[in-house]
Amino acid sequence: MADEFDFSPGAQVPLSGAAGQTAATYALASAAYRDDEVTKILEADNEWHKSTVKPPRPWAKIFRPRLGEAFSRAVIDRMLGAGRAPLIQSFGIEPQVVVEHCLAAHRIRRERDNWLTAVTVLCGVLFLPGFLMWLLVFTLRTNVSRREDKRAGALATALLVAVGTLAVLFLVKMPFTGFWAWYARAAIVLPVVGWFWAKRICERSAHQLREQWTALLSGGGVGAKIPEAVPGSPGDAAEQVRKELARLSAEQRSNSVFYAGPKGILGMGTRWGSWQLAEELSSAEPGKEFHPFRSWDVITAIQGGLAMLERTPINTGGFPKPSVTHWIVTPIGEKATEVSRPSGTDVDAYTVKTHAIQDICNKQQFGSGDRHYLGVQWTLWDGHLVITMLVTVTVLHDTLRIEVTGHALGPVNPLFNGKPAAKEKTVQKSLRFWETRTVKLPLVDTDEVVRLAARAPLTWYPPLLNWLGGGLALPEPFGLRHVWADQPWRHRFMADDALRAATPVLRVVHAAALKVLKENGVDVEKFGSRASALSGGVQEVSPKKADVYDA
Repeated sequence: MADEFDFSPGAQVPLSGAAGQTAATYALASAAYRDDEVTKILEADNEWHKSTVKPPRPWAKIFRPRLGEAFSRAVIDRMLGAGRAPLIQSFGIEPQVVVEHCLAAHRIRRERDNWLTAVTVLCGVLFLPGFLMWLLVFTLRTNVSRREDKRAGALATALLVAVGTLAVLFLVKMPFTGFWAWYARAAIVLPVVGWFWAKRICERSAHQLREQWTALLSGGGVGAKIPEAVPGSPGDAAEQVRKELARLSAEQRSNSVFYAGPKGILGMGTRWGSWQLAEELSSAEPGKEFHPFRSWDVITAIQGGLAMLERTPINTGGFPKPSVTHWIVTPIGEKATEVSRPSGTDVDAYTVKTHAIQDICNKQQFGSGDRHYLGVQWTLWDGHLVITMLVTVTVLHDTLRIEVTGHALGPVNPLFNGKPAAKEKTVQKSLRFWETRTVKLPLVDTDEVVRLAARAPLTWYPPLLNWLGGGLALPEPFGLRHVWADQPWRHRFMADDALRAATPVLRVVHAAALKVLKENGVDVEKFGSRASALSGGVQEVSPKKADVYDA
């Protein structure tokens, strides 16, 4: 499959954010640069999609990742990994841009880890006894200080001071002489020197990551620098990254989607409204047959009407230009953890060809198999709101049914919109103990330097690091947009936009369908009455859980 997605001529640099630079895209991309605890991602989960944070081994908490580290690694592995499972489309954002920022954040951390590895080897591994002693002390201190008991912090500090005092006494009263005496002194001192060196390295990368984080959420349109996606020669690792990015873009353009029961159509959000126009097909002239037509004829007329939604007789702005697409919907189980995209001669680069779409539209209307829907979609609020109205036409016996359903994908969880905050804490004043003051904390504290230095040598073999420190398991079936989307109904203006779209879409669909029926000699009186009733009822539309059947 990789051969289908190739660039020519030669290698090209992926341009991040070349088009469609949206707030939702950059909000998700900012997660790659964040330094929060990894468990914070659980706050962004919605009722249908749950992330899983794998905890570290009880004795290896020092190897635990931060949110940005775990998020970047998980997204890169899931979206660019060899032999990965199919992805769900991310409507309203550009997933390639998010992945590119994950690669850029990973590159910054890899450069930091390379330096930290060198420091660890020079000041730690060569003086292993002292390094292990200090590492054990810091691990005990971290475990003690994390307890809820207020005395735990003082006890942890006292432990560090006590060990430091013993180390000084050991230096002064060395129990042996010669080479081993000097080695023992170096084993105690050099790990501390290495810590100061490592702290400078960690602070430099932390500032760089936070600058990227701030720039993304400030609307600066900062691009991701990913030289590892530019192959230097055929067959190298960058070539695979380049092809996977091209594959990701092709999958994003696919017209194949999946219906998962109460979860709705994955990537489009749950179905909040449904309207049906179903009446008997009869000739307008008694004693004569109406002209035969197909479902595709009605759909084609409706498509032409939906494409004109942006036009209005009054200059009020109105609808922006919509995206009108023929969708092939595949049913999967509510608890399905993977999907399988269609393949064969009727599919080209994950997109079902037009002749196959026509066959499904005209023939697969009852029983098992894929179904056809015509969709009109708007991406609003800088990608935070995706409104999709789907239309399907079926003919069973002598009954024509036209169904319109509304789907809405809400804003990205507010967690992703938070800018980096200065690290500080509130403490009591020494003399006026009834008053408090705010104290600024270092951007990278002692425990964080030790954690990063301990993790750095193991970043060369991620499976071992994940086994020791845990990580992030993404919800499946995975798509960057829908798994961290909130409902739009909490935002009044977003809810209004979704509800207002239903009435004009429904009327355009009915007008186009009635025109086709009339042209083919069908009696449209009953259809017209039914359409008028629906048009009146839709004016008081309200969102419901249309995919949760109360049987």
